[in-house]
Amino acid sequence: MMAEKDGRGLPTPRERVFFPVSMPLPYPTIIPGLRSPAAEVNGLVYFGRMLDKIRLAAAGKLPEGWQPMRGPVKGAFDWRCCEFLQIDYTALEAETLKGDKSDEELLEWAFAQGRRPSEMEIETWNAFMLKRGWRDAGTQRLNERLAEIGLPSGTVLTMFEFIDLDEGRLKPNADK
Repeated sequence: MMAEKDGRGLPTPRERVFFPVSMPLPYPTIIPGLRSPAAEVNGLVYFGRMLDKIRLAAAGKLPEGWQPMRGPVKGAFDWRCCEFLQIDYTALEAETLKGDKSDEELLEWAFAQGRRPSEMEIETWNAFMLKRGWRDAGTQRLNERLAEIGLPSGTVLTMFEFIDLDEGRLKPNADK
């Protein structure tokens, strides 16, 4: 039986296989050119990282295991960002890969294609994203991701911290 595929030829979410939590994965995963999810483009967190992932994937420099969670995968950060801006990920990807716009220009393009959030909406978005995984519906997944790389629950408290830890920008217990 052949597995179902999405529009990009990748397995659908229910067909995706994640790493078992019993075998720690090596970390850090160093990917040159991939910025922290907390880095801002004109005051908006995560958007620049999504652009980096688009460019790195097109250049064949994004790990294969990362491909299934790129783009419009419900619940993933790329999806959340596109939903917040009310833009189509595929259109953003195409515009990004033209290569003729800076990150700031791509954000303006996204505002024009979707919506321009107010300063308060951006503040709320940033706070939500920066705290995702801390005492919310993302906590379980955060703890699963920590277990995947062989670290105990509580090593970091948010998904952004986990990403920075996993990518070598943050050391375990560095602030404790």
